[in-house]
Amino acid sequence: MTLVADLALLRALTLAAGPPGAEGEVRTLVRDALAGVGGLSTDRLGSLLCELPGVAPSPRVVLDAHMDEVGFIVQSITADGRLKFVPLGGWWGHVLLAQRVDVLTEGGARVPGVIASKPPHFLSEAERKNVLGVEQMLIDVGAATRERVERLGIKVGDPVVPHAEWVELADGIISSKAFDDRAGVGVLVESLRRLAGAPSRPPGTVIGVAAVQEEVGCRGAATASELSRPDVAIVLEGTPADDAPRSPESQAILGAGPQLRFSDPTALSNRALLRHVERIAAARALPVQIAVRASGGTDAKSIHLHGAGVPTIVIGVPARYIHTHVSLIDPRDYASAIDLTVAVVASLDAETVAGFTAF
Repeated sequence: MTLVADLALLRALTLAAGPPGAEGEVRTLVRDALAGVGGLSTDRLGSLLCELPGVAPSPRVVLDAHMDEVGFIVQSITADGRLKFVPLGGWWGHVLLAQRVDVLTEGGARVPGVIASKPPHFLSEAERKNVLGVEQMLIDVGAATRERVERLGIKVGDPVVPHAEWVELADGIISSKAFDDRAGVGVLVESLRRLAGAPSRPPGTVIGVAAVQEEVGCRGAATASELSRPDVAIVLEGTPADDAPRSPESQAILGAGPQLRFSDPTALSNRALLRHVERIAAARALPVQIAVRASGGTDAKSIHLHGAGVPTIVIGVPARYIHTHVSLIDPRDYASAIDLTVAVVASLDAETVAGFTAF
């Protein structure tokens, strides 16, 4: 089977700026990519919904991917022109010092900066052994005074994102920022476009949700569910790879196929739905990886608790080094996730979905 994916779309998505609460660049890309595919609408937090009619009104099948990436927000500006900041989402201090960032101003500019770091010559022995807390870090945009920073258009409350490049490494591996969750957004868009262009319509209504504010508490998925009213949901993610170094216990290996997440601390997948997806993958000769996670979470946290409960599963594209400037994915996993998602949606008729909750 030859798997194909639009890597130009994925590149544009990853390089777009979209921290929590400021997902506008990503939303514009998704809206443009889905023009003519289905009915477009938004909720009041800014999540974008695309509704694709099927043969019957139900079941209502939601495909969810979050548009936001981990970033920061400017907390204050020092007298000598440095920016104090607060993280939006989970960061580890080791991956931040001396990294480039972009400050997003209200005027639409991207002001480049770097996260300041001491040269080793000035570090004490104690400092060398400890991870610097984010609250101790500063962003340097090159300005020498608070007034100069303000003339650049920077204000308290402005969002900040990692500055990154799209780089092709050996054996087709791709490096960029924000594969969590622009990989999922790409799978969402490509799946909807394929479903819309297929010879036959899906059995039920398909609602694509490009959600906001996942990295700060899965907020957009909750509000969007009020509009999408899912009977069943597939959450599309850039899931953290655990193969660096690889071990016999690794459950998210680059090149080994999409991950089907059985559980994490925020959600338990519907067992019947997960096994259904597993069977479809086997029938299409698509390798998948089954995961039980001891930490982390996805938009499944909000979606599976909507209303009287929603059978939900997470299909993830493994990504090494997520929540950094330089995450890695294998395009084969990305393409497989698209193929699997389309096949699963095509299988979800009313009888099948009812079977997931025949307790």
